[in-house]
Amino acid sequence: MSAAGQGPAQRVYEALLARVGEANPRPRIEPVRRLAELAGSPQLSYPVIQVAGTNGKTSTSRAIESLLRAHGLRTGLFTSPHLVDFTERFQLDGSPIDAAALADAWAELGHPLAVVDAELEAAGNSKITFFEALAVLAFSAFADAPVDVAVIEVGMGGEWDATNIVNAQVAVFTPIGLDHVEHLGPDTQTIAHTKSLIIKQGSTVVSADQDVDALGEIADTAAQFGARLYVQGRDFHLAEDRLAVGGRQLDVVGITGNAYDPAFVPLYGQHQAENTTLAIAAVEAFFGGERPIPEEVLDEGLAQLTSPGRLQLIGTDPIVYVDAAHNPHGAEALVRAVTESFSFDEIALVTGVLEDKDAHGLLQTLAPIAHQVFVTVVDSPRSLPVDELASIAESAIPDTPIEELASLPLALERARSWASGAGNRAVLVVGSVLLAGEAITQSRSERWGTA
Repeated sequence: MSAAGQGPAQRVYEALLARVGEANPRPRIEPVRRLAELAGSPQLSYPVIQVAGTNGKTSTSRAIESLLRAHGLRTGLFTSPHLVDFTERFQLDGSPIDAAALADAWAELGHPLAVVDAELEAAGNSKITFFEALAVLAFSAFADAPVDVAVIEVGMGGEWDATNIVNAQVAVFTPIGLDHVEHLGPDTQTIAHTKSLIIKQGSTVVSADQDVDALGEIADTAAQFGARLYVQGRDFHLAEDRLAVGGRQLDVVGITGNAYDPAFVPLYGQHQAENTTLAIAAVEAFFGGERPIPEEVLDEGLAQLTSPGRLQLIGTDPIVYVDAAHNPHGAEALVRAVTESFSFDEIALVTGVLEDKDAHGLLQTLAPIAHQVFVTVVDSPRSLPVDELASIAESAIPDTPIEELASLPLALERARSWASGAGNRAVLVVGSVLLAGEAITQSRSERWGTA
């Protein structure tokens, strides 16, 4: 499609794609700060809750935003990547930003971008990247709205991530594990150190339960910056987590010491219960950590919570789910959720994986729920070739039928045919956020019943 035939949001996206991609971040932050300064430092015009970690960042961010919105605040939410529409990355009051408003914010950023690009090139450095520009675009759009509070998901790492020009009042850490080791370091301790540097002087820190090395880095950085630290399991906890129809029912004790009444969360998986508990503590911390969230606000905030791409039902005849899990830690949580929440006789995996991911570890973790595997490619130059992924699958999921399909549409057609061939079968699309987005788009275009 030509630029003239695209909508305003797509034209912004195409302009950003002309820059160095978000899979290739630059370990720098001063150019981002310079860009934001020329744009009027929009990130300093509202309070911020910043969310870092390896898994659960987006779900936790969405839960925090939903609870803040239930308080009556006008919210901004910045997450990455998107599943289907580029505007999903910039949410205002729980909905994707209006495309025209996004285009206006991009137009305002045009001159500052040209100035900083020229300065960088004159100094022999690369121009502002996709994600660097994206982050400042989000900050500008939220300032234009304007929002009362923004929830900002870190892109990669923390210390030099483009989002780290914010002065976050609350820093939130989801579980930290191994991912992006080529950029962040070879072990959990090194990765946690990089992520911990989103903590700002005098801020409040709220952390999920972490392994000892990761928690040690977070605690050290919090002490260095005089930040108060609340840790899940020590200062707040999930007292009970029960399966319920369509989700889970949680009993949470917050950082205030308040034991909340049982609350329903319309999401699957014990990991979502942990994410929600972390979000409740983060919102308590944002309001000073001295009073609990009113029960009616908590109920409203959790009832309206969604988590697209996380065990999302996209087809009903046959049953098809998508999940954006793309590393062993995320797959482990997914397997627990599927095992606890569903009782299918057989499940087929449709999977495609990017080449920089631990495909063997991912598929090995998924093996207990796989009865049939359809391997394909992700619509990305970074996708593992089908034959290579099939070879990995044969090793990671032995004694399980594996078929190679040249594209996701072919794989989905074959998997849905398989699922329709016997009772109580389901299809699970997993392995990449991009793959999940492709599957959602196809389910909508072919009207599979829900999406």
